[in-house]
Amino acid sequence: MKTLKDLGDLKGKRVLVRADFNVPLDGTTITDDGRIKAALPTITALRDEGAKVILMAHLGRPKGQAVPELSLAPVAARLGELLGVEVPLAADTYGEDAQAKVAAMNDGDVVLLQNVRYNPEETSKDAAERSAYAKKIAALGDAFVSDGFGVVHRAQGSNFDVAADLPAAAGLLVEKEVTALSKATVNPERPLTVVLGGSKVSDKLGVIENLLDKADRLVIGGGMVFTFLKAKGLEVGTSLLEEDQIDKVKGYIATAEANGVELVLPTDIVVNPGFPAGDTPVAPEVVAADAIPADKMGLDIGPDSQKLFHDKIVDSKTVVWNGPMGVFEIAEFADGTRAVAQGLVDATAAGAFTIVGGGDSASAVRNLGFPEDGFSHISTGGGASLEFLEGKELPGLTVLA
Repeated sequence: MKTLKDLGDLKGKRVLVRADFNVPLDGTTITDDGRIKAALPTITALRDEGAKVILMAHLGRPKGQAVPELSLAPVAARLGELLGVEVPLAADTYGEDAQAKVAAMNDGDVVLLQNVRYNPEETSKDAAERSAYAKKIAALGDAFVSDGFGVVHRAQGSNFDVAADLPAAAGLLVEKEVTALSKATVNPERPLTVVLGGSKVSDKLGVIENLLDKADRLVIGGGMVFTFLKAKGLEVGTSLLEEDQIDKVKGYIATAEANGVELVLPTDIVVNPGFPAGDTPVAPEVVAADAIPADKMGLDIGPDSQKLFHDKIVDSKTVVWNGPMGVFEIAEFADGTRAVAQGLVDATAAGAFTIVGGGDSASAVRNLGFPEDGFSHISTGGGASLEFLEGKELPGLTVLA
């Protein structure tokens, strides 16, 4: 994979950078600027070299339309604050305004192009259509840097096709992500513990299949655990359940046993009369995992499981975590996720290499107040980190080879 140094002297060069600025918004207020901060090392390195830095990114899913609520204006403003310089926002991605703003740049300046997904060609399945569009973007630059790890699992105009038209390399963030995830999957220090949560087993099928012959220990929580409990013949009440995955999960349980992989499931569950919304109250109750009432819904792992999961994580040299243990957005159901996060922090302090695998896990870590430097690596890409862990080829990385 080519890196920044492979691009040579960039002084005075126009460098197009595909970043991941798909940040959560409350109106026009950014509620988590982690992805913007993650792009700063690459932006700063390019500015220090005297490059003209032209940033492009998407926000939300405007589906090929110019949706004002998904303008990158809040991102341009926050970038300006973080960099201490004005970051002009072009009104378009490759049109007259983008061309004019790029033409007016001095060495070290930064410009942000408008949401690439305002253009239907960006995500087109038609390679020729995408390629023609990418050439219009490429005309703005002399080199291309891929630094949006959150989109490298997609072949899209601004991260895949542009790389075919210009000298291309990975930015510091993509390089850091690949190095960290490789450290966890290629000859990891053992024991390797993989902690999986989130709502659906089906979202993690590829990861489980790929890791059943690599991990020493699989720790399962979140909504997906109820399909595992059901596969073991237990009552799961009204908890989230994927009936169509039960046979597959039975196979995983058997494979784990055959491969000597320790499969750790919760021993107790925090249940509620239903999902707490509308008229359904928050009335948590702890029950044994094999005694979930038929009329109750599991929303977190219980206190015994929290200690069990924490201790299994601490007893590891490498830990990968993807997916919360419960409905962490509601305080009464956040303790399981908190215990896992604390386990990773404690393991890191004891010398383990720990990865928080993007998406909801990264949000949970920040929302629950954990210091980012308490973990070896917090991934910026939920889907991308999952597909990397699945062992898939990621188009946005192969194009940088």
